Amino acid sequence: MARPAPLSGFPEWLPEGRTVETHVLDVLTSTFELYGYAGIETRAVEPLESLLSKGETSKEVYLLRRLQADPDEAAAASDQLGLHFDLTVPFARYVAEHAGRLTFPFKRYQVQKVWRGERPQDGRFREFTQADIDVVAPDALPAHYEVEVPVVMAAAFERLRAVGVPPVRISVNNRRVAQGFYEGLGIADVDGTLRVIDKLDKIGADGVLRALQEEIGADERQARACLELASISGSDASVADAVTALGVRTPLLEQGLEELVRLLESAHAQVPGVVVADLKIARGLDYYTGSVYETTLLGHESLGSICSGGRYDSLVSDGSHTYPGVGMSVGVSRLVSRLLREDLVRASRSVPTAVLVAVVDEGTRAASDAIAARLRARGIPTEVAPTAAKFGKQIRHADRRGIPYVWFPGEDGDGEVKDIRSGDQAPADADTWQPPAQDLRPQVLPTG
Repeated sequence: MARPAPLSGFPEWLPEGRTVETHVLDVLTSTFELYGYAGIETRAVEPLESLLSKGETSKEVYLLRRLQADPDEAAAASDQLGLHFDLTVPFARYVAEHAGRLTFPFKRYQVQKVWRGERPQDGRFREFTQADIDVVAPDALPAHYEVEVPVVMAAAFERLRAVGVPPVRISVNNRRVAQGFYEGLGIADVDGTLRVIDKLDKIGADGVLRALQEEIGADERQARACLELASISGSDASVADAVTALGVRTPLLEQGLEELVRLLESAHAQVPGVVVADLKIARGLDYYTGSVYETTLLGHESLGSICSGGRYDSLVSDGSHTYPGVGMSVGVSRLVSRLLREDLVRASRSVPTAVLVAVVDEGTRAASDAIAARLRARGIPTEVAPTAAKFGKQIRHADRRGIPYVWFPGEDGDGEVKDIRSGDQAPADADTWQPPAQDLRPQVLPTG
């Protein structure tokens, strides 16, 4: 059988990488729970028409159908199913479907795979894991949740710094600022303009100028004003002063600036120096209506945003109520791929096992199994040597797997345990012996 070729865009980590990913997820979810977010999981598929109504994603959606479907099963688009490309659209459906049984404001986190049919490249995959938080409420959502969501993410990434994850910057904008400004300039296609501005880092200022004029129909004055707005950044109320100095005034723009400054000031009081305004942040999906967020790893800006989101006011509706919400999503696979590729973090071992119980000979394997059972009963990950080889070979087997301790059964008792890193060996009782806390489970550590 020929060696299978790797499938581009579908990451598979080795055990050490999976340990890193699991640690990242544990830190994220435990932080989310500290702030009162409840975990949920939704189905992998949604009606195609729902997926296609939420933004410029039609080229990315994977369809789901049976290989040998009957001709009459080739349903209309309204009946077709697609794999979800994010977790916000499924969450919107979930809220609308279960609203009568939820307590509001409803705060949820969700960790699942998503699928997008885009070109694989550094940090971009066709199948990847996301970790989302969102808050929704019927009819009105207090603005302070637009502060809480990035603060929660900042807290999670601050905890990850302990294992070598670089610090982050959360860049924020407000869709009302952009929309009010564009309308004040006389630009009709606000959503199209937002999508063009969102490509600024990819196509550059000259590319944006051309696209605004050729695709949106803006004149040169309007296009250059849009670029001036996108160039503004800062961490306090001076951002509003810089926007006002451009000479455009509309009620929507004023509302957006007020919300943006309030977000900056409140976030600074809780996570100083992390949240900054960057008015080129647009986010390409149509459902965002207020604050929008993008998060970059400092020193790794070329990776793009690893955590993004925003406020949406009209995405969720059950016919009786609209449920405005705000949320952010961590691209876990994107983050982990950079951590592993750049060797920023490492796992202390590739297996969960803390102790290998040696086997003197196959006739005494039952005694080794009994010792292992007693250790496992006390929560110590343990395995028994695969063969009754010479002890030196069994020690090398443990060393290759990163197992720190080898237990040698005794003839009349439990025997002795050896730390194969230091060489220290001492008598031990399987009912009382305990490895140091740092050895009980694999640790994720900085490589530096």
